[in-house]
Amino acid sequence: MRILFASDHAGYELKEKLVSFVEHELGFEVVDKGAFSCNQDDDYPDIIKLVAEEVSHNPDESMGIVLGGSGTGEAIVANRFPNVRSALYYGGPLEIVSLSREHNNANVLSLGARFLNADEAKAAVKIWLETAFSQEERHVRRIEKIENVMINKLTPRA
Repeated sequence: MRILFASDHAGYELKEKLVSFVEHELGFEVVDKGAFSCNQDDDYPDIIKLVAEEVSHNPDESMGIVLGGSGTGEAIVANRFPNVRSALYYGGPLEIVSLSREHNNANVLSLGARFLNADEAKAAVKIWLETAFSQEERHVRRIEKIENVMINKLTPRA
């Protein structure tokens, strides 16, 4: 499993710490899609879409971690792509992170860098990467319905 990272300027510093943590301490293959410097003029959709596109095309081979100031815009961008289920975390109970994997099979985690310190973000990422999808029928059924909603949005009405 490859873990893809992307951030805007607000998440850049935390992304750099998490890339190293995931690769060196957790032992995953990591691909950093940017930002590669702290540029206040960058636009997060341009960067986040690089992770979302790859997860969309290879959902069995890759997962993504995206970061921004709140993480909200980044999650919205990621969720525009088929086969992507992005969960947002910016603090609070870590159970939210594990449930996003167990129940929703989230394959992108969006982090609010202005609301998390490095230790909190590392704890969330570790739990998220180590938690498996439950495979329970009700959760499989619901994910299929999510995908059908996307398909129906793209189908013109008669």
